[in-house]
Amino acid sequence: MRARTARWVAGCSATGSVALIGGGLALAYVNRQLVPASLIGWTFANVSGQVVNVAVPVAGFVLASRRPANRIGWLFLVAGLALGLFGFSNQYALHALVVGQRSLPAGQVFAWLSNWVWVIQTAVLAFVFLLFPTGRLSSRRWRPAAWFVGGAFALLAADALVIATHFWSDPFSSQAQSTSPPTMFLILVPAALLVSVAAVVVRFARSSGEERLQLKWFAAAALLVVATFIASIVGDSAAASVPRSLAFACLWTAITVAVLKYRLYEIDRIISRTVAYAIVTGLLVGLYAGLVLLATQVLSLSSPVAVAASTLAAAALFNPLRQRVQKVVDRRFNRARYDADQTVAAFASRLKDAVDLDTLRADLLGVVHAALEPTHVSVWISQHD
Repeated sequence: MRARTARWVAGCSATGSVALIGGGLALAYVNRQLVPASLIGWTFANVSGQVVNVAVPVAGFVLASRRPANRIGWLFLVAGLALGLFGFSNQYALHALVVGQRSLPAGQVFAWLSNWVWVIQTAVLAFVFLLFPTGRLSSRRWRPAAWFVGGAFALLAADALVIATHFWSDPFSSQAQSTSPPTMFLILVPAALLVSVAAVVVRFARSSGEERLQLKWFAAAALLVVATFIASIVGDSAAASVPRSLAFACLWTAITVAVLKYRLYEIDRIISRTVAYAIVTGLLVGLYAGLVLLATQVLSLSSPVAVAASTLAAAALFNPLRQRVQKVVDRRFNRARYDADQTVAAFASRLKDAVDLDTLRADLLGVVHAALEPTHVSVWISQHD
């Protein structure tokens, strides 16, 4: 009965969040030519970000319906509602107060809501870091950290509420849009986020077994998010916004996979393949550029001939280089599979000279235990007269 109730509540919450996000996108499309560009932000990057936000309530529904005892799913549902309310209320307020000249009801209420509800989604992200992957703090020692994170975001929400209430009559004025939180919050909020990240790092350092694999899923996706943020700082922020949104979608997916413990052991394979292909791509690009320069500048060949020859050389080297790099990477990032392959290869060589059946059976059981680590192994031998 409790599981059914949890599934029903999670489904209603996720459906409401998706409806709000969709409604916000529809209103943004209607407002795109009627509202100043500085307010509406109807760009491909913003639209893609809103579409990716749908992954938050969906992930929350999957986790809360299948793991109702884990708080991570419910936090995702709260974040999904906050994202939906923020997107919809902002666009509704714009349509009511700017486009329709106060023709729609409760326009100021929705504007007031959009000016502070964004704090909730940031606070939820901090608590996801604190509680991942079990939905509980790693120990009682982290309770002061949780209170600090909660207190920091509660103060930020209170400040945002005061500012939103102050600009109740004109929420979209230039002064209202430019008002920023006091310096205290520029210190408290990053500190709270750092404490949450530190909780994940400490938990990873002390983890083992399944929990370590869960944290590996999280860490791999989090590194992807960090990489996109670095790219947006170094390069074009607008161009990096879409990869950043996709990176966050990967993070929500990784958290879902980790909490559900679905194919956890694939993470080492994913990491090793990603690292291997990144190295191979870098080496081949460097080799290709070097061959083109050699052919055009030293050998004085024509550009089309140099490009064609360099492409053929890079294509011919791809598979041998990939296999060698993959073997080296597996030793570091996918050691379990590398050791398993080595164990099976050694067993295959011994099998050629095996004569005694009992010895072969014992050797087979040892290889299976070493390679797959199952909870139970048995060998059935058919007796023929």
